[in-house]
Amino acid sequence: MKALVQKSPMPGFGLGMGITLTMLSLVVLLPIGALLLFGLNFGPSEIWRVVNTERVWGALFLSFRISLMAAVFNLVFGVALAWVLSRYDFPGRRIVDAVVDLPFALPTAVAGIALTTLYAPNGVFGAFVKNHLAPAANSVFGVFGIEFSGKIAYTQWGILIALIFVGLPFVVRTVQPVIGEIEREVEEASATLGATRAYTLRRVVLPMLAPAALTGFALSLARAVGEYGSVIFIAGNIPMKTEIAPLLIVIRLEEFDYGGASAIGIAMLAISFSMLLAINLIQIWSRRRIGNV
Repeated sequence: MKALVQKSPMPGFGLGMGITLTMLSLVVLLPIGALLLFGLNFGPSEIWRVVNTERVWGALFLSFRISLMAAVFNLVFGVALAWVLSRYDFPGRRIVDAVVDLPFALPTAVAGIALTTLYAPNGVFGAFVKNHLAPAANSVFGVFGIEFSGKIAYTQWGILIALIFVGLPFVVRTVQPVIGEIEREVEEASATLGATRAYTLRRVVLPMLAPAALTGFALSLARAVGEYGSVIFIAGNIPMKTEIAPLLIVIRLEEFDYGGASAIGIAMLAISFSMLLAINLIQIWSRRRIGNV
């Protein structure tokens, strides 16, 4: 322990570690432990009985599928937006930079009501999509048997938009500082050696952004999976169609079925942990790959 304290550049290692472990236990470990303990008392067979229903599987599949789609969109668009905000100076850049943080400050219920108002069939964007974009989309995709009803609110499209809205800042704010640390001389050296822009982006820039981008992706995915307030207003909450897993948990709690709510929560925890573990392993691999370059 003495050698470990000497190697630390920060004073008060014991006190700092004690405070850190205490706060981590109170905020993270104890709630998760209580959920798992309640689930064990409820019984593995009862957990499987609750989860193994068509409605629960449908809600879980919908939540994780659309959350993954939203996180992928935020990863691509968030990196591009962070690059523009970091590398270019244009009128209104500070305003755009401030707007990125709006989902952090806006209550999720307010965000859900605002999105529903905008994307409802009689809303500003909803009416435009229904009257103009839907006919054009059906004329193109109708050949392949794909039909777009023109509705965004109260469909899975509305859920996707809500999850993109709440998750985008996580990617932007995670990647933006890393872009600021990338020196322009590195890109100029690559161009001087004859590399094209695409090659420089693929072999020079993206490897340096990969760890931060994966972190933002994981944060966006985690936020989307557990999002409730902004989704229930725009989703429609139709079982087997637009009903998310967090809503099922709330429904079970309102019915005083704490065992059923815990069972669904444990299922979400297991799936989320598996997905985040896979992302962290990819992130570790990317860091080691960059270190070996």
